[in-house]
Amino acid sequence: MQQRYIYAMLVIILWGCTTNGNTNNKKEKAQPFPVTKLVMKDTLLKHNYVAGLQAVRNVEIRARVNGFLEKIYVDEGQEVQKGQLLFSINNEEYKARLAEANASLSSAIAEAKAAEVDTRRVKMLVDKKVIAPTELEVATAKLNAAQAKIDQARSAAATAAMHLNYTNIHAPFDGTIDRIPLKTGSLVTDGTLLTTVSDTHEMYAYFNVSETEYLEYRKSKKGPSNKAVSLILADGTSYSYPGKVETIEGEFESSTGAIAFRARFPNPQKLLKHGASGSIQLENILEDALIIPQKAVFEMQDKNYVFVVDTANRVSMRSFMPGSRLSHCYIVKNGLAAGERIVCEGTQTIREGMHIHPVTIPLDSLLKMKM
Repeated sequence: MQQRYIYAMLVIILWGCTTNGNTNNKKEKAQPFPVTKLVMKDTLLKHNYVAGLQAVRNVEIRARVNGFLEKIYVDEGQEVQKGQLLFSINNEEYKARLAEANASLSSAIAEAKAAEVDTRRVKMLVDKKVIAPTELEVATAKLNAAQAKIDQARSAAATAAMHLNYTNIHAPFDGTIDRIPLKTGSLVTDGTLLTTVSDTHEMYAYFNVSETEYLEYRKSKKGPSNKAVSLILADGTSYSYPGKVETIEGEFESSTGAIAFRARFPNPQKLLKHGASGSIQLENILEDALIIPQKAVFEMQDKNYVFVVDTANRVSMRSFMPGSRLSHCYIVKNGLAAGERIVCEGTQTIREGMHIHPVTIPLDSLLKMKM
């Protein structure tokens, strides 16, 4: 009985070993994963930047003289023409000053004429040797002093006329009146802000670009030769008219590492206002860029990785350095090469060295799906 029991146990053990061995030797079935082949291609890059809008001309209108605001001829938001009367300040005092200055000028002219006559008389007497030559020197000095008084009086009269002219404030150019903080009868002094006039027939958009994106822009095929940009309004709609980059500042801001761009937009319907905000969309073409879908990338320890598929359809992790990061893809700076295949989705379920069944998807199809 004991020998039969030992024999039975050996049979069970051998059968179990054989069964496990057959299971382990079974070939694991490859799972399907979408795979794409990397290619080099010219790529249109789109970057959005927060922008501040400013009128091409936005000028503060300030009082140049002291007095009471006598009349306001315009209203807030009104369109005005160059030279149009906007405000008037009580001018009675300045009229009196001008009259006084003109009277002083007339008096100085009369004095100079009298001195001139006296000088001619003295000269005649000196020529006849009736009086000493020193008398002529004295008369000539009096004439010069009288003529200097004329210049002084003329300057005072011009200043008085200028101050009187300052009591009427006119529009410096065609534009729109902004807020008027004062009312009729308010006391104003030299420098008091009366309003602001904005010329909004064209608008400036200022936005800051990082150093990397600035270099992309300058190296682009479109580059500085084609500087068209688009404007996205605050409500998310696209502005009807394209703009153009006019200038770039001369240095990067040390605190942000960015450089300021300025674009100009037409504003025929006066939709854009000074001080508004929006988003600038800047496009440029990057030559021979290597693009990979964002879903193909995963991060480990602050590094970016993809699963590369070899000729035997086995996957291996590969780190790479991204250049620009777009909304749904990466521009590869280094670490990957054209012609290699990568898993473009489902990387969270893949293990290193895993054998897969690749389902090839063209890169262009992936990019179109993401747009």
